[in-house]
Amino acid sequence: MSRLHVHIAVDDLDQNIRFYSALFGTQPGVVKDDYAKWDLADPAVNFAISARARNAGLDHVGIQADSTEELKALQARLDAAGIAGREQSGTACCYARSDKYWSLDPQGIAWEAFHTLESIPTFNESEAETPAQGCCVPEIGASSCCA
Repeated sequence: MSRLHVHIAVDDLDQNIRFYSALFGTQPGVVKDDYAKWDLADPAVNFAISARARNAGLDHVGIQADSTEELKALQARLDAAGIAGREQSGTACCYARSDKYWSLDPQGIAWEAFHTLESIPTFNESEAETPAQGCCVPEIGASSCCA
């Protein structure tokens, strides 16, 4: 079973943790200095916020697959529809290592189909003293991910 993923860039992490914890009726399962995530069963959603982006607001949405096979099926549906995308294998982002397939909707909103392989201790591959800008949304069709 897959679940919807929503990631919102926020200005004040603590204030937003308080708001979304009240809204969802539970505290986040993952809390870092710049990031929080709720994996909710009701509503079934992986909801994350981070204080890393230049601009607050919607960062990206996505579908979290439970298996590699489910991720490949999501990618195959997009490919069959002629929708361009970008595959990433074993990429590190948002304190997790995942296989991903990125695409853009007609409005230019980034959609991330992903299968999480493991948790990792840093937000991305090489945590610098200053945080990366935003999440790890790559340029669709480009040869390198945003850093």
